[in-house]
Amino acid sequence: MVPENFVQGNVLPGLVGSVLILLCLLQIKHLFADFFLQTPKMLSGRDEYLHAGRAQHAGVHALFSVVVFVLMGAPVGFTLLICVAEWVVHFHIDYGKAHYSEKKELNPQQASFWRAMGTDQCLHQLTYLAMTAAWVKCVASQ
Repeated sequence: MVPENFVQGNVLPGLVGSVLILLCLLQIKHLFADFFLQTPKMLSGRDEYLHAGRAQHAGVHALFSVVVFVLMGAPVGFTLLICVAEWVVHFHIDYGKAHYSEKKELNPQQASFWRAMGTDQCLHQLTYLAMTAAWVKCVASQ
């Protein structure tokens, strides 16, 4: 049974709206950081683990996530912690895709290339869901 205050819009819809706004902002951030703002340095040599371009790319993601969480009114400590965690996760997701793609010599004409790309993007989206869940638990519910 749905609580009456939910139906009347007194409690949860505000949180649901904020969650949807956060997820939308993270999606827009991802679009720009992953597809519009990558430099040739970020795109070359990605099979190397300690790759400065990948570190910069993950840094762009983390920096824009800082902006998103500031816009959402998250405390500085939470914002820094969640964005450092995102940097680490993003760095490793991208390394995994690059390493696999190079090892298999994948190109866009192969279905395996697109499966690797789709898996990479799915993992990034799951990261945003986890970040949003952490925001709800640590920030929005306070």
